[in-house]
Amino acid sequence: MHEGERLGAQSRPDFTGVWTDYIDPQQPAAAGVRPGAALELPLTPGARRQVDAYRKLVEPTGDTPGAYCLGPGMPSVIFGGATYPMEIIHRPEQITTIYELHNDVRRLYLGSRNVPEPDRLPGRNGYSAAHWEGDTLVVETTKLVEQVDQRYPHSDRAQVVERYQLTKSARGERVLVIDMTMTDPVFYTRPVSGQKKWVEVPNGHLLPYDCAEEGWRKRLEQLEQRAAEAQRTKTQN
Repeated sequence: MHEGERLGAQSRPDFTGVWTDYIDPQQPAAAGVRPGAALELPLTPGARRQVDAYRKLVEPTGDTPGAYCLGPGMPSVIFGGATYPMEIIHRPEQITTIYELHNDVRRLYLGSRNVPEPDRLPGRNGYSAAHWEGDTLVVETTKLVEQVDQRYPHSDRAQVVERYQLTKSARGERVLVIDMTMTDPVFYTRPVSGQKKWVEVPNGHLLPYDCAEEGWRKRLEQLEQRAAEAQRTKTQN
């Protein structure tokens, strides 16, 4: 790292620590996305059909990815879930976020740490490249896979921009504010946005949470086969 880059990194906020849900006592309604709260999303007609078909498939059994230990994916992972904490390990060239729920991990790459675009692999959390704008960390996530099984369904053309800012509560606690905007010309008629606030847990620790994705994939295949068999039986009768 050059001397100028080193001095610049020293003057920026350090997000290292363990963080949990923060609810602003002055503005409880704006404290982020409440677990289970319904979202009114500007879905395109095609996206609405896909989401409705998925919900029809899993509604009879109540199956969810989380029940099979699979993380929600971006951007839903930003908002956490069920008050599970997250841990941030902050280095100048890479910021690693570990979510206790589902043992999910995100890596935010800065500068030369970034992988060349042809080598970036798609996934539920996508690929996240970050840069600084003053004291604000800006994270741009692409390479997402299509997902209809989360609170913010999206296509593989979705792009998510996060803005991380460090503030303090009235009691002097460190509060991390994350503003999210997602654009997706396939699933949405306009950008969607949300905000999440986290408060630091001094000397906090995460607990183990083992996860595997294969079980959820197999369960979806079973449900699809069951639905297809029911449709064939209905047609024959």
